[in-house]
Amino acid sequence: MTVDGPAPPVVPVSAEMRYAKVRAATDHTTVGVVCETPDGRVTIACACGMELTNGPTWTLDEHIRLHRAEARYLALSAVAPPGIPRLVPLAPATASRATTD
Repeated sequence: MTVDGPAPPVVPVSAEMRYAKVRAATDHTTVGVVCETPDGRVTIACACGMELTNGPTWTLDEHIRLHRAEARYLALSAVAPPGIPRLVPLAPATASRATTD
C-alpha cells in the first residue's frame, strides 16, 4: 500500500445535517415573555408562529422541549442520507423525496 499524503479528514456529520440542526434551533426559539391565559394556562410564542402552552398533564417546559425535538427530527430527516438506518420510519412522501434527490 502506498501513501501519497495525509488521509482526508473524516467528517462525522455532513455540513447539510449540521446546517439543518442549526436552522431548526434558530427557527424554533421562544420569543417574548410567558403570559398567563384567563383559564390559568401559561403560554409563550415560538419563532415559527406556534403558541406553546402547558396543559392538564404537561408543563410549558415539556411542550418547549418536545417542540424543539420534533423540529430537529423533521429538519434532520429531510436531509439525512438515503438508506441510513432509522428508528422512526419515514413518511411515504418524505421517503420518496429522499430517494429521488
